[in-house]
Amino acid sequence: MKRHEFLRELHKAVANRNYLEIGVNDGRSLRLSRVPSIAIDPAFKVTSEIHCDVHLVKATSDDFFARADPLSHLKGGRHPVRNIARGRHPLGHWRRTTLDLSFIDGMHLFEYALRDFINIERHSDWSSVIVFDDMLPRNVDEAARDRHTGAWTGDVYKIIEILARYRPDLATVLVDTQPTGQLVVFGADPHNTVLKDKYDEIMAEYEVPDPQKVPEAVLERVRAVRPEEFVGADFWRPLIRARNRGLRRSRGWEPLRAAVQRLAPSP
Repeated sequence: MKRHEFLRELHKAVANRNYLEIGVNDGRSLRLSRVPSIAIDPAFKVTSEIHCDVHLVKATSDDFFARADPLSHLKGGRHPVRNIARGRHPLGHWRRTTLDLSFIDGMHLFEYALRDFINIERHSDWSSVIVFDDMLPRNVDEAARDRHTGAWTGDVYKIIEILARYRPDLATVLVDTQPTGQLVVFGADPHNTVLKDKYDEIMAEYEVPDPQKVPEAVLERVRAVRPEEFVGADFWRPLIRARNRGLRRSRGWEPLRAAVQRLAPSP
């Protein structure tokens, strides 16, 4: 299954109410969205027909998330928190805007992808789905930090190890799509600051000169699951119900985590 075919099926599986994309390019992935969307790219050149209500942002993702209210375009999707049992009026306050589905396909260096994840996680929840593109380079040349090939993933594959080491609380799934795979992340915690706090430490260890030492498990796609198996998994409907009901992390996360790990066990 190719990347855009997988993304099309993922939109269906997640039944997301909004969408954020970093790295628009010509709009081939953005055209798959049918919900209120935000798309960020400092140099987009959209040639595809777009079919959603979109805020198209010509800026770097760092600058976008530095704005006072970056998700203001999505606020039409807010809904009131109903908690009459605690004596609150059903229309008394609003949930914060959270991202249901996010796609990270910006600059192909791990530190950019890492910062994008940190920023997106602040606006996500345990039931959010966050996707990294280009996580399974096919050779060392393709994974170089300094681009010298036509097809180029850069060293964003390092996110796999970084999340495993620093954020074992998350659940991740490598998906064997063509040409260069995706990493799907579940269990976002907007209150977790470990990656931000450890950013300098991570940079000091993982920013190394070319050639990159790409793990054989990455090149051979050892842990990657078939995309058909992933989008057909049995945890999507429970996730959607829990998300749409506003189920708290304490009630919904562990069953989802267990289901994801059955599909893609941790190394």
